[in-house]
Amino acid sequence: MTPPDLARRHFLGHMTTGLTGVALSRLLARDLAAAPAPRAHFAPKARQVLQIFCPGAASHIDLWDHKPLLEKFDGTPLPGGEGEVSFQGKNGNLMRSPWAFAPAGRSGKMISTLLPHMARHADDIAFLHGMSSRTNTHGPGCVAMNTCFTREGFPSAGSWVSHALGSLNENLPTYIAIQDIRGEPPNGKANWGNGFLPAQHQGVAMSAQQALRNLVRPGGSAPGEEQAVREHLAFMNRAHAAEHAGNGELLARMEAYTLAARMQLAAPEVSDLAGEPEHIHRLYGTGDANPLKAAYARNCLLARRFLEKGVRYVSLYCASRASAVDGLLNWDAHKTLKADYDRHAPVFDQPTAALLTDLRQRGLLDEVLVLWCTEFGRMPTHQEGTSGRDHNPDAFTAWMMGAGVKGGVSHGATDDFGRRAAVDVTSVYDFYATVLHLLGLDHERLTYYHNGANRRLTDVHGHVIRPILA
Repeated sequence: MTPPDLARRHFLGHMTTGLTGVALSRLLARDLAAAPAPRAHFAPKARQVLQIFCPGAASHIDLWDHKPLLEKFDGTPLPGGEGEVSFQGKNGNLMRSPWAFAPAGRSGKMISTLLPHMARHADDIAFLHGMSSRTNTHGPGCVAMNTCFTREGFPSAGSWVSHALGSLNENLPTYIAIQDIRGEPPNGKANWGNGFLPAQHQGVAMSAQQALRNLVRPGGSAPGEEQAVREHLAFMNRAHAAEHAGNGELLARMEAYTLAARMQLAAPEVSDLAGEPEHIHRLYGTGDANPLKAAYARNCLLARRFLEKGVRYVSLYCASRASAVDGLLNWDAHKTLKADYDRHAPVFDQPTAALLTDLRQRGLLDEVLVLWCTEFGRMPTHQEGTSGRDHNPDAFTAWMMGAGVKGGVSHGATDDFGRRAAVDVTSVYDFYATVLHLLGLDHERLTYYHNGANRRLTDVHGHVIRPILA
């Protein structure tokens, strides 16, 4: 028989837990009622974004931007650019691409034979060949391509989208940045940082190799006990927040912990790739003998799974800092372009093409906007004394596909040698004005008051690139 005082303690304990849960639900309901619901400015064509970022300045003239005159005048001086000094020093003569270009798809778009898998998607892609950057340095260039500013401290595009539209799910972050196995890109977390936006809009960094940490329930803790502790902690946190009204950082941290608790169930399930059928693993190349390719393939598969679960914005990185890893210099090929890209392009090609194929087969491209970015381009000449190319901020290629995008088109053009953007020149501001437009957001109306100014992702610039819209 249970002693009366013990039974009374059980009753009071259960009552306290129940009242705590009721109080928490009322507080949450009050907060949700008081908070304005995120909304688009007009009907969107896309609901989610997949951003594929290749840091290291992937060479436009060796991947996407065919230049026949480079072949014709290979080994001769660049007209008007003889002896030009760029990022790492003096440049030599014009250097043709080491790889042939071939027409792809019904559109006949010329794409490097270095990317045979990606060439199959030519008819779905809108290429932007007239891109230019304000910097020729990797760190500021990557930050600029993610935030529109060369200086750190400004919100990333994913953070702006999170702020404007909110989450599509309850148990996973709104914005996830999937890092390459080789580490963070130049300037690291600034690429997915929240800047001056509330902290809950920062991207959550992870990868298939390094899942989110500290999500496992402590040993010896039963689910019911842990839930009771969480509810009581939430009750105290809300009471503490009420005493410190207006402290956005405190509320953001509390929301982050609450989300982390929900992710204990959701995140491990999504990041477990073992349940995918064998034909999907073969499609992506997750078992490839090259560990860099296999790791990136797993990250691509992870990106698809997060998009399926409603993550609003997924950034997927292919390569990291410009440092040697197993003799591989990523996309930053200053000295040995052919050797570097022969090793690195296959890491990118099959898994990325598989991701796009998988998204289309599942109908996800009806709502997902896909972006491909790099920070700037490369010179049409070789660096003096090398067989590589130096940095070129005056010309590079980016592209879009998926929801709301017209496929099989090219907008903008570089000059005859790919040295400078020359026709329909576009900037990162135009790029993100277009991204926001496809998400139903007017880039001039999406503002956040900070330090005496109404800040925008696109600063005071930017126009929607309408010719590429479906």
